[in-house]
Amino acid sequence: MKILGIDPGLAIVGFGVIVKNKNKIKLLASGCVLTSKDESVYERIGAIYEDIVGLIEKYKPDVVICEELFYFKNAKTVINVAQARGVIMLAAKKKSVPFFEYTPLQIKQALTGYGRADKKQIQEMTKGLLGLSGYLKPDDVADAVASAICHANCVR
Repeated sequence: MKILGIDPGLAIVGFGVIVKNKNKIKLLASGCVLTSKDESVYERIGAIYEDIVGLIEKYKPDVVICEELFYFKNAKTVINVAQARGVIMLAAKKKSVPFFEYTPLQIKQALTGYGRADKKQIQEMTKGLLGLSGYLKPDDVADAVASAICHANCVR
């Protein structure tokens, strides 16, 4: 199973592509979709959509996984992230790829066994599970890969 995990955002959208074969998980690719604060939200959302479609076309995942939105203290931030999530869902739908979402608590629980794990613990588990020599950076990439690993561990 090939899984595209995504950590949504407006400035940075982290992504990670993993392959699960039996009980082994391998990282194929990871990175970020970046948008400029100098562009309008309209342009940034369009760029995110195009880049996610490009990732789906390039890696041909069996599923797309996205972290569920949780409440931010800043209403503008939550709206922008919600818009980014919307175009990510639309990209998956347009490419006929099943879309699943997990809460941050579910992702942390699946990776560390503790739903309130911090960023460092997620980095450690992601590094260890994938046999990496270093941490995935920035945190958005690690979070995206963690969401993909969560799905890999939750699906039979």
